[in-house]
Amino acid sequence: MLLLSQEKTPKMERGLLWLPLLAAFFWLAWSGWNEFQKVEAYGQWAAQFERAKYDIYAVLGQKNSDLTWGKPTRKGPINLDTFSLKEVQAIRLLVDAQPADLEKPPRGGRAIALEFLFPEPTASIQVPFTEIPLAAEWGKFLQQELQRLRLEATE
Repeated sequence: MLLLSQEKTPKMERGLLWLPLLAAFFWLAWSGWNEFQKVEAYGQWAAQFERAKYDIYAVLGQKNSDLTWGKPTRKGPINLDTFSLKEVQAIRLLVDAQPADLEKPPRGGRAIALEFLFPEPTASIQVPFTEIPLAAEWGKFLQQELQRLRLEATE
């Protein structure tokens, strides 16, 4: 009798070991479906812009001199905010809350954002990014757009 109960225990333990793996599989499947829904909603939202970006932290779209950004969700971006590049005084790349050079950005960092500074002393908007190279590329492009807009305004 003792021998029989010892034989069933290893099978039961192996079965219990598979339970967390099964739960992890379902969680991964749900996460993938959730992210797919966010990307689909972003694609529909981004169609109205000349240039747009998506990552897990924020969406950003540019149409003429207006920039719109917000948080991606399955039903479309939320907490949208729009501002004009014509109102921006400067654009900075922030890596771990410190200004970084757009031409030679650092290789690593945890918190990455483009900061848009406005003439008011305390007014700024920070748009988060997941990757430094992508943030630097957007920063360089938007600085060129800002310079172009300033040249047009002086002519």
